[in-house]
Amino acid sequence: MKAPTSDGIELYYEEEGRGFPLLFIHEFAGDHRSWAPQVRHFSRTYRCITYSARGYPPSDVPADAAAYSQKRAVDDTVAVLDAAGARHAHVVGFSMGGFAALHLVLGHPDRTRSAVIAGVGFGSQPEKREQFRRESHAIADAFQSQGSVRVAETYAVGPGRVQLQNKSPGAWREFADALAQHDATGAALTMRGVQAGRPSLYDLRDELRAITTPVLIIAGDEDEGSLEPSLMLKRTIPTSGLVILPRTGHTANLEDPDAFNDPVGRFLAAVEDDVWRARDPRSVSGSITGVTTP
Repeated sequence: MKAPTSDGIELYYEEEGRGFPLLFIHEFAGDHRSWAPQVRHFSRTYRCITYSARGYPPSDVPADAAAYSQKRAVDDTVAVLDAAGARHAHVVGFSMGGFAALHLVLGHPDRTRSAVIAGVGFGSQPEKREQFRRESHAIADAFQSQGSVRVAETYAVGPGRVQLQNKSPGAWREFADALAQHDATGAALTMRGVQAGRPSLYDLRDELRAITTPVLIIAGDEDEGSLEPSLMLKRTIPTSGLVILPRTGHTANLEDPDAFNDPVGRFLAAVEDDVWRARDPRSVSGSITGVTTP
């Protein structure tokens, strides 16, 4: 199915299952297919919606660099919800998709029943910001000069990807092969416009403190780019919870789908039962034990 956007782009999306809408937003190295283990699990009780971002066929690949930005990524998410007739949805975003999900919560809280933010934070730490921008532009240049097949050979064995390769070689092979099929122009423009150009989460802390939407943050303990930002998000968003998956890298939803799906399912159930509440302010203190000393 196709979702039209406000700037004339068409986004490809799929649906499976019945029930309350559950929207999945993929990472830079993925597409709508990346959520297959989650769709198989959650489509039993939810209407699962997956889509490929602009720049990722079968969605359109605009050639204009100005068509790619963090704001546009959020607007596209709204366009998919509109096309699917989903006024309100649970949202699960991973990495680049996690940023989109978080910005959706900030900009369109009326559309989000809850949000799962997984593997998010790359390049957000102030001391890592410029390095991330440089690496993002280098990756974009590589896509344009070498093509997706060549880039996938190295990108798929990055420090946060080898865990998937070690745990499940077959799943890793599928991931790497899918990445090699990506449109090189779309990948380069996405890396420059969305990844390198997005604001740091650390610059959004005032807005994050005002969030009232239930949020679950998930990070792998070997996903160095997301660990510290995930802890910052937990300490900043009053309605958030944090799950750290052991011996897990960046591609957490594929490394061990059950370990990923279980906390997501329990979180969604808690939200729907209206028992997921904001953090008790008494648990936030400058004291270690709660005892005041001179």
